[in-house]
Amino acid sequence: MSKVFGQYALYYDLLYSDKDYEGECDFIEEIFEKYADKKPKNILDIGCGTGGHLVPLLKRGYNLVGLDFSLTMLRFAREKLNKLGWDAELYNKDIRDFDLKKKFDSCLCMFAVLNYVTTNEELLQSLKNIRSHLSYNGLLIFDFWYGPAVLDIKPSVKIKEVKGGGINVLRIVKPEIDVNRHICKSHYHLIAMKGKKIIANIKETHVLRYLFPQEIKYMLEANKFELLHLCEFPKLGLSPSEKTWNVAAVAKAI
Repeated sequence: MSKVFGQYALYYDLLYSDKDYEGECDFIEEIFEKYADKKPKNILDIGCGTGGHLVPLLKRGYNLVGLDFSLTMLRFAREKLNKLGWDAELYNKDIRDFDLKKKFDSCLCMFAVLNYVTTNEELLQSLKNIRSHLSYNGLLIFDFWYGPAVLDIKPSVKIKEVKGGGINVLRIVKPEIDVNRHICKSHYHLIAMKGKKIIANIKETHVLRYLFPQEIKYMLEANKFELLHLCEFPKLGLSPSEKTWNVAAVAKAI
């Protein structure tokens, strides 16, 4: 897993200010309603980032523990919690080897967290770690880049410009796909300006593995999960197709 979300994390919330976290939390609760034996109370949010899902779910009455690889992202999550006068356990840990020594009713891996685990061995180990932290019948919910769609649509250069707090941010993403390894390298170049002055010039490469239904099913089953559902993200009633870049999976610990 590459080192990502360093300086880039400073502009993360501005870049994703258009992301509908509340709607995604509605989707998560819809999954709970349909697939959970009882309403989950304690939730582990792996790859919690700056708290995009963690904070709304806390507001809805759940107990959350957050885990992230990036200290900078966790710092922003903590600042949000402090402003609200709330508290939650936040850990700077790696999905491949974390051990919190506690069980949860559900685990979330949102916004392509599992795609950042690029080898079979490490993906199996990550799922093993997650399973060890879930109670029997606990739900694992994650979204991911859907292999059939990645190969059909093909990644392309993306340009995004956002403004906020007196800052203009331009981000350019150039993809590099490796079909044989199921890998896409996303080369990020971010320029932040305040007025006419450049205040940040950041380059990061994010390496993501796109996933296919049968390999997901196999890896889940190898770690005592049952795959319950695949759907378009975040549309529980729609089956994925080769045009569905983002897919959600629901699995149960058995």
